[in-house]
Amino acid sequence: MEIKKYGMDLEKLESKLQNVPNLSPNHNLNPSNKTFGNMLKEAVDEVNTRQKVSEEAMADMATGQIKDLHQAAVAIGKAENSMKLMLEVRNKAISAYKELIKTQM
Repeated sequence: MEIKKYGMDLEKLESKLQNVPNLSPNHNLNPSNKTFGNMLKEAVDEVNTRQKVSEEAMADMATGQIKDLHQAAVAIGKAENSMKLMLEVRNKAISAYKELIKTQM
């Protein structure tokens, strides 16, 4: 199950993340490759990987090829929790953006 099924185009997101600057006030403390965009991309990639593992576990359960049902349940739970966390982070980011837009200068 890829993230595209949730209404997000991963390639489009990756191209937009390349243009996100490092907003840290102390640039010397953060390595140049650890920008906010890169960290966000890594998180999205991790969620996508967990979704794929979960999908494989469900397919194995459906075909009867799985030997350890507990491990499959754990993989599915991790995928579900990581997706929920990603959606909450997205919602908080959108909320923060809307608050910034309302702010008058």
